[in-house]
Amino acid sequence: MDERGVGLIGALLEQRYRVDALLARGGMSSVYRGLDTRLDRRVAIKVMDARFADDRAFVDRFEREARSAAKIHHPNVVAVHDQGVDKSPNGDLVYLVMELVDGGTLRDLINERGALDVPTALAIMEPVLSALAAAHRAGLVHRDVKPENVLIGHGGEGGSTVKVGDFGLVRAIHSAGTTSASVILGTVAYLSPEQVTTGNANSAGDVYSAGIVLFEALTGTAPYTGDNAISVAYRHVNDDVPAPSTLAGNIPPELDDLVVRATRRDMEQRPVDGAAFLSEIEKLRMVIGAPRVPVPVPAPTIADRTMPVSPETIRHSSGVIDTSEAERTVRNAPVVSPAVAPVAPAGATIVRQAPPGGFRPIGPQGTRAMLRTDLDRAGPATEYVPPVSGPFPSQQPQAAPPRPPRNRPPQPPPARKGRGGSIALWSAVAVLVLALVGTSTWWFASGRYRTVPDVAAMARDDAERKLRDNDLDPQIKTERHNTIAAGTVIRTDPAQGQEVLRGDSVTMVVSLGKPKVPEVREGADPTEVEDLIRKQGLQPDRDDGQNRYDDDVEKGKVVSVSPQPGTELNIGERVVIVLSKGPEPKPIPDVRNKTRDEAFQELTALGYTPVEGTAEFSADVEGGRVIRTDPEIGSKIEGDDKTVTVIVSNAVTVPDLGNQSADQAVATLQQLGLQAEIQAFGGGSGRVIGQSPTANSKVAPNSKVVIWVIP
Repeated sequence: MDERGVGLIGALLEQRYRVDALLARGGMSSVYRGLDTRLDRRVAIKVMDARFADDRAFVDRFEREARSAAKIHHPNVVAVHDQGVDKSPNGDLVYLVMELVDGGTLRDLINERGALDVPTALAIMEPVLSALAAAHRAGLVHRDVKPENVLIGHGGEGGSTVKVGDFGLVRAIHSAGTTSASVILGTVAYLSPEQVTTGNANSAGDVYSAGIVLFEALTGTAPYTGDNAISVAYRHVNDDVPAPSTLAGNIPPELDDLVVRATRRDMEQRPVDGAAFLSEIEKLRMVIGAPRVPVPVPAPTIADRTMPVSPETIRHSSGVIDTSEAERTVRNAPVVSPAVAPVAPAGATIVRQAPPGGFRPIGPQGTRAMLRTDLDRAGPATEYVPPVSGPFPSQQPQAAPPRPPRNRPPQPPPARKGRGGSIALWSAVAVLVLALVGTSTWWFASGRYRTVPDVAAMARDDAERKLRDNDLDPQIKTERHNTIAAGTVIRTDPAQGQEVLRGDSVTMVVSLGKPKVPEVREGADPTEVEDLIRKQGLQPDRDDGQNRYDDDVEKGKVVSVSPQPGTELNIGERVVIVLSKGPEPKPIPDVRNKTRDEAFQELTALGYTPVEGTAEFSADVEGGRVIRTDPEIGSKIEGDDKTVTVIVSNAVTVPDLGNQSADQAVATLQQLGLQAEIQAFGGGSGRVIGQSPTANSKVAPNSKVVIWVIP
């Protein structure tokens, strides 16, 4: 073991963080198990290599990135607790203090179990993508998503937790200038094509790497393997990632399709970021009915164990530590596995742990840098990359297959005297063999492949003809487009320029032109019309202010749409659905002076609900007839409540009491609810000679009528 790592064991960084045991080391940093003595909390301590710690510009950028990573407060992200510089006469030590996860990595789980079942793979990917989504929202790109950075630890109540480590580290290296446009930085087995070709690293690149991780979890192996990093990177740029079902069984087609889309070479065809990928995973879980299962914590293996430190070495270190503690198996949350290291410097230390027996290495797994010019030279030179195999390949090394023979004529056998016929025969055989070899070489090298031609902006029929002329099978898919005319090809899948097998299907996406407002029938259900509008690529909407009365269309059903059917709009524009408010209300009729029953009958016929209100006195309206309505006559009632209150007159018509006896007159008035006041001339009862109010006058109930009588 290098003395640099052991020398820190027992040290106390900034009089607070005790370095207990070395967990892993790469060319840029070493990771230790430690203790925060102030809070009595187990932590992981990442100490920068002295070569980088002396570079002030690098340290500044690294500290800024550490602060950015610490802003990601998410349960599935390894927490960054602290950052500092321990100053000593022997040099400054730049370090990060992070959460310590007790468990293993996804790499350990795959090595232990091989291909994972679908529910377990989804249970791991959901928290991984949730962590990436949080980073992308914070403006950070992980750049090194791989199974070694997916940590699985023991959670509360016997459960488990999944966390993603090493956020911001690679971005700090890139910002410091340790890579350039001519350098490829990352773990080649998980690099996106754009990272290899241009160095462009964004959220779509993290999606690609996560898609490779999902592929490996489902199959037990990465799609591209090989001992040569350049050959693996070359495959990422030039080959399409196969569907997981080509290696493993019991994988739903929907999951196959999602993995293929997440690993498209064209980053525009992938989910845009971690949140979009997570959303598709969650929808897929519901579609295929995958149950939620706990994530198993991998058992510690030799590759997981803390590097042992002898008691003698510990006694000579700068502090004191319990030997058993130094040798204990611990899984550290932010292990870089190994850390980023330049390829060329002789002094760089890159730790590569051999996989457990029975598993073939998937190629260069450590985060590393390599020259992009090496990739350019590797194009024609890369003739063989070990093929993808099942999750449990043989441990024995496989010899590379022989190179195909060159197209040069074989040397004819030496001529013999008297053997003219044999010479001719052998010459014919040689020509035949040469033709067979040449034809076979052409077929397997290039003859069975076709390059997808550029048919974009061509008419559909011309594009179909061109694809067939190239021995390809055109399939048609249509979609709306704001600027490309109907019947014109928008793009192909696979894209133009890609190599496919002769006879393969190529999907042509043909424009349907701009969306048009669909024709709708009166009285249709609103949800039916909404579906029609969405199928056109437009957005249905409702506006109560535009709804209107219609005598023929039932309330709540569709009357029309706005704009008018046939109007061309841009994709996603708004189309308002106009609903019927039912028949237009009729004005309340004039029912004054009509009897109660007549008024009720007329109002009911117009759709109103008449009710009788408290009777009122009117000197102009005969008792029992309508004085007024509430709402008033001539008004219209909006809404569902069509109640009309009818006010009837309670006036009493004073009868003619002349020549009646006083007793008869009193009885008549009492029958009508009126009171009698008798004024007699000469005493005694007699006949009525006068009255007030006069006959046929209208008075309120219980009014007094004065009558004059004479004997």
